[in-house]
Amino acid sequence: MDKTSLAFWMTVVGTVCWGVCFWWMRRLSTKQNALLDQLREQGKRIENLSKIEHDLIKEVHPQVNEIKEGMEEMIAVAKENSENNPLASKKRGP
Repeated sequence: MDKTSLAFWMTVVGTVCWGVCFWWMRRLSTKQNALLDQLREQGKRIENLSKIEHDLIKEVHPQVNEIKEGMEEMIAVAKENSENNPLASKKRGP
């Protein structure tokens, strides 16, 4: 095989490799773009859910404080009753 035919076939092989590489990179790029689109959609869904959750927490937050205050009062009354009636608390125990 002479130098001219070797150069020709190396050029052909190089051109085919370039074509395969271009096709492969295009394929990867398409898959990456599809994945990025899915991630963007997922991010938007998460952001919407977080906003809804935040709104719910803001709505419930004052009620939680009221319940907490009520529970503290109930605990204080229960402790007072158990201190005043030690026999009643012993009867309920195991």
